[in-house]
Amino acid sequence: MATNLIVRNVDDDLALALKQRAAANGRSPEAEHLEILKKALQRLHGRSSADVLASMPDVGDDEDFDVRKS
Repeated sequence: MATNLIVRNVDDDLALALKQRAAANGRSPEAEHLEILKKALQRLHGRSSADVLASMPDVGDDEDFDVRKS
């Protein structure tokens, strides 16, 4: 079973880059988008959330990510 995925509010420059990358790889923009998504998710396959989080670079301070503002 396949599901349709709609991505809204894509920046024009990003859409153009996707079209150019698709053309360079001989694919439609939709097929290129699917390939990018597959590759991104395959990299995470088999890794726990803790492993993914632990692999993120240690940047900024906790306060930088606090959504509560005084």
